[in-house]
Amino acid sequence: MSPARVNCPTCRRELEWNSAPFRPFCSERCRLLDLGAWLSEQHAIPGDAAPGQEGPASPEHSPKDPHKA
Repeated sequence: MSPARVNCPTCRRELEWNSAPFRPFCSERCRLLDLGAWLSEQHAIPGDAAPGQEGPASPEHSPKDPHKA
């Protein structure tokens, strides 16, 4: 049986699954580019927004600071 060949999700370069140290990516560069896309929210899992995550709070709905008069 021939080794499984897959495409890197970042650059689409074909690689052999069993010998790829950064699988499913072809290199550390592609792995880090993908991580950066998730961290900057370029990639996201679709779904409803989490409670309280609809957007920036408006001043009249934000909690009062007890240290301000």
